[in-house]
Amino acid sequence: MSLASLRQATRLARRELRGGVRGFRIFLICVILGVAAIAAVGTMRDSIQAGLAQQGAALLGGDAELELTYRFADETERAWMAQRAVALSELADFRSMAVVGETRALTQVKAVDAAYPLVGQVVLEPAIPLDQALAGDGAVLDPVLIAQLGIEVGDRFTLGTKEITLRAALIREPDNATAGFALGPRTLLKRETLEGSGLLQPGTLFSTHYRMTLPDGTDLAALQSEAETQFENSGMRWRDARNGAPGVASFVDRLGAFLVLVGLSGLAVGGVGISAALRGYLAGKTRTIATLRTLGASRRVIFLTYLIQVTALGAVGIVLGLLVGVGGVLLFSPLIEARLPVPASFAIYPAPMLEAALYSALTVLIFTLWPLARTEDVRAATLFRDALTEAPSLPRAAYLLATLALLGLLLAAAAWFSQTLTLTLWTAGGIALALVLLTLAAKLVQALARRFRRLGRHRPALAWALGAIGGPGTTAGPVMLSLGLGLSVLATVGQIDGNLRGAIARDLPEQAPSFFFVDLQKDQMPGFLERVEGDDAVTRVDRAPMLRGIITQINGRPAREVAGDHWVLDGDRGISYAATVPSRTTLTDGEWWAEEYSGPPQLSFAAEEAAEMGLSLGDAITVNILGRDITATLTSLREVDFSTAGMGFIMLMNPSALEGAPHSFIATVYAGAEAEAALLRDVSSTFPNVTAIRVRDAIDRVSDLLSGLASAVAWGASVTLLTGFAVLIGASAADQSTRTYEAAILKTLGASRRRILRSLALRAILLGAVAGVVALATGLLGGWAVNRYIFETDFEVIWPSALSIIAAGIAVTLLAGLAFAWGPLTARPAAILRARD
Repeated sequence: MSLASLRQATRLARRELRGGVRGFRIFLICVILGVAAIAAVGTMRDSIQAGLAQQGAALLGGDAELELTYRFADETERAWMAQRAVALSELADFRSMAVVGETRALTQVKAVDAAYPLVGQVVLEPAIPLDQALAGDGAVLDPVLIAQLGIEVGDRFTLGTKEITLRAALIREPDNATAGFALGPRTLLKRETLEGSGLLQPGTLFSTHYRMTLPDGTDLAALQSEAETQFENSGMRWRDARNGAPGVASFVDRLGAFLVLVGLSGLAVGGVGISAALRGYLAGKTRTIATLRTLGASRRVIFLTYLIQVTALGAVGIVLGLLVGVGGVLLFSPLIEARLPVPASFAIYPAPMLEAALYSALTVLIFTLWPLARTEDVRAATLFRDALTEAPSLPRAAYLLATLALLGLLLAAAAWFSQTLTLTLWTAGGIALALVLLTLAAKLVQALARRFRRLGRHRPALAWALGAIGGPGTTAGPVMLSLGLGLSVLATVGQIDGNLRGAIARDLPEQAPSFFFVDLQKDQMPGFLERVEGDDAVTRVDRAPMLRGIITQINGRPAREVAGDHWVLDGDRGISYAATVPSRTTLTDGEWWAEEYSGPPQLSFAAEEAAEMGLSLGDAITVNILGRDITATLTSLREVDFSTAGMGFIMLMNPSALEGAPHSFIATVYAGAEAEAALLRDVSSTFPNVTAIRVRDAIDRVSDLLSGLASAVAWGASVTLLTGFAVLIGASAADQSTRTYEAAILKTLGASRRRILRSLALRAILLGAVAGVVALATGLLGGWAVNRYIFETDFEVIWPSALSIIAAGIAVTLLAGLAFAWGPLTARPAAILRARD
């Protein structure tokens, strides 16, 4: 490319741009919406991550934390922490039942010491000091728990066997973001208050957290390394203020990445609009291009002229999109922050802006390269013909290769930014499949419209509508692509959400237990079994000893070096023991130990998880239980189905390996709904230390989380639909002159305005219905794939969601079509026909 050609093309492009951007309005709207959506999501994500980083110590409750499972720190561990900390706080966290008369409610109890909280403030109502509220037998409760129990400040309730006084409502606890998924609202009290309650005894399920404030300048990484070396085999877990709420940060990062990928769908829709707008603009420039060729302009100069225009306008659209996306988040940051459960530091972050700009620039180039390439086919001899409509459908090989390279670069950028190659490829594949299906559908509907037009001889409005769809200059392609892709995303989200809710509401009640009872002591088991097994409404009872442990080593190597970041290694896991193969258990490989076996520890592992972790029979698995390392040989694999919400353990050992350790029992009870209230009342009254977890309540919590996720994704997908609507508006505006001419001819032949309006409405309804049906087909396919291969649940069509997609397609195209119907209906035939002459 010579410098002279570039100068000449720049000069020509500048002259053309002086005439304004009328032909590029939809182009700019599509770019702005795509950039704004991705920039807004990215800015939200980075703002929350920055807030979590800045408030790490407050979220964690200190500069660093050591967590232990089912035990308190020993003297050596306490001495190590005390030597390094400026201040130290100990708390225990567990679930229990709060009782008032016949009312029982599950609660997440936090038993604290006098130093709590080391960082941040607890907010109470009434606003009294925390030490005053927790003095004596006092406690503070979450307002939701207060409402569930039906009590007021000053009333008394029972935890275990201890009566406790409600002193205030707990409005905010500074370290709540680290609590994770909680099935019950919070109770906060002093550990001393629980003495004599029977709740924190050996073998019960609880975790202890030791928060430390450290001297200024402490090297957190070095201190973590020292702690992990010092307490390598203690089952200790470390967290510090560098990532005070790792679960929240990880969730925000993953959800943000997914929403950005959904935003790419919006850019794809915008790309369709960009391509259509550019084709229309260049079609109107045929004479200008032919004149330039007559005056000696080369193909390269013509191509560069319009490429420079597209680049300049694309840059303007990207800048405006960044202003809208980032500016919108900053403008509404007070409202957003008030609704967020975690801190956020709203500011301008370069990374999401760069990400949005890069995606958009690549999309603009991908969707404009082919229309621009067709300008080379305009010759001087075609001065009075529309050369662009006669050009070959495919450009030269160089442009095809360039398009493929740009697509590869876009996918690489998406995978790099999202850190999810698989999800990126699935998203790209879904978008590509939807575009192919919609393109084929557009071709098919045009062909069918031409074929069946004569069937409308006695229905003029229908005949005119079919003629407009199948005739020259039809906008069926852009309408189907832009609207259909947006509806495809919404259809997929709707089917996934509906099927997950269906699995929860339909499948689990037939299989899932009514209650999980935890913290059953060994001497309580006979009485417990007598009560539940003697109830005719109870159909099944499963019970097992319950411990928890952390896998620390595999074959003498750190577990994560062998199995990576598998979820089984993420924290402690439930462990049990059994002398014989449990009922309803299927061994897939290996052999079970003898019933009276008392040799070295042996281990049975869940088969699917073992395969994922690369485990095989004969491996030595080291598990830390209550600070003690137990190394067992893997001797069998078995099927474990967690989808039933029943009892399932990743690991089972032979009894002699574990039964000497302090532990409790867990039981699942399957009963009719009519028996649940009495069952809960009797068990909690007889065994106050036992915690009952109602499975349906847990399912409702999961359902609420899924609802929030689906809403977030649906809002992201709505931007795609909004972009599609903008493309529809552009197509309708570009089509208005053709429809006005048609209306003028029809009026001349005696057609009424009502009949012409009916024809325009029928055309919009037909295109919208077909786009909705194709979008539904792709949504069903996408929903089936996600439910089948990711969530591993059954799939069935959610008809309300499905029909709403078709209705949305019809409504959107009808609105867009009718918005531009006034011009054709009110135009004077004589003036229109004379202008065409």
